[in-house]
Amino acid sequence: MTLFALGINHQTAPVALRERVAFGDSAVPAALAELRALPGVREVALLSTCNRTELYALADGDGRVLADWLATHPQGGDDLHAYLYRHAGDDAARHLFRVACGLDSLVLGEPQILGQVKQAWALARGAGSLGARLDRLFQHAFVTAKRARSETRIGSSPVSVASLAVRLAQESFARPADSVVLLIGAGETIELTARHLAQARVKRLLVANRTYAHAQELAARHGAVALPLDELERHLFLADIVFSATASQTPILTRPQIAAALSARKHRPMLLMDLAVPRDIAADVAGLDDVFVYTVDDLDRVVEHNRRGRREAAADAEAIVDLQVTRYAEALAFGARNEPLKRLRAHGDAVRAELLAKARQQLAAGQDPAAVVEQMAHALTNRLLHAPTAAMRDALGNGHLDFLRSFDELLPPAPRDTDDAADPAP
Repeated sequence: MTLFALGINHQTAPVALRERVAFGDSAVPAALAELRALPGVREVALLSTCNRTELYALADGDGRVLADWLATHPQGGDDLHAYLYRHAGDDAARHLFRVACGLDSLVLGEPQILGQVKQAWALARGAGSLGARLDRLFQHAFVTAKRARSETRIGSSPVSVASLAVRLAQESFARPADSVVLLIGAGETIELTARHLAQARVKRLLVANRTYAHAQELAARHGAVALPLDELERHLFLADIVFSATASQTPILTRPQIAAALSARKHRPMLLMDLAVPRDIAADVAGLDDVFVYTVDDLDRVVEHNRRGRREAAADAEAIVDLQVTRYAEALAFGARNEPLKRLRAHGDAVRAELLAKARQQLAAGQDPAAVVEQMAHALTNRLLHAPTAAMRDALGNGHLDFLRSFDELLPPAPRDTDDAADPAP
């Protein structure tokens, strides 16, 4: 049985491919059930964010069955194999630890990923696809991330995709302070975007969401105006800047909608920031005049400034990851060494339970209690000592003296002779 980590992320695959293998939280339990039913798969967890989709599994074989499954779900395609990374054993553990620490993120050290890893762990636990080995792996990842953030500066001045998108908007033609900004969605990314826009003193803020009550709650927190999503087209022309981050599996904004909005705006340009995977803004919108579309893959220019400032802290965090991988491997090895002891104790418990049940039946049948106890004690001794006694006889007959010496170290000291014990000290 081998630990595997495989998937795609922002470094290996473009957003057009990542959105084909993105899983919303509601789709994860069914996906885990399918994965758990694959031949040789013992335990499995699924992590899916805007920048990555990854499987962590304990499975037999080479893990090919996991890669083949991912290539067909939800709409992966055979070309997915060319973009997949695969890690096994300690390398798989190291990958998860780096992900949890934010060392593998688009924004180095970004804080949201740890919460997303914890969500993946919780979903797998709730679906019953998380066993003792994977649970221990994720718990170790959480400890590693906590140490990296508390003992290095990797988590100082947290930067998110939302903050970088707002910074990019501030550097564009449509500065938030002079613009009407429309937010589509009401999740964590949009909440963070709203906060950064408030700090940038946005001129006017609109919030649209499929669940209108959620839009109202977010709008109330940030002095915005809430809109039902089905009224989006009526108000779209008002927006100079649009930030969108929903869990929709199909585009929220289409080319005809944006074209109509541009016409109503007399072709004043619009800045569209698509922070969702799958994308909320149809790919062909970018072909329109007077519209500028950015996706999460277009944030590299802003990200590089952040990355340079955190490289020293990242090196310290990498050292913590390496240490924790070693400790995780040692913990697994120690657990493996304990297996014989566990089997021995399990054997003893089984024998005790069997003989105790037999003794109770004899007592219930009216047999003499003293005789029952004597018989049970005799049988317990014989059953527990049978295997080690036979092993010692075989070792003695075959001349395995090292085995006999090791066995002798396990035995309690021989009892003192009672006559000698009674003699007075000289």
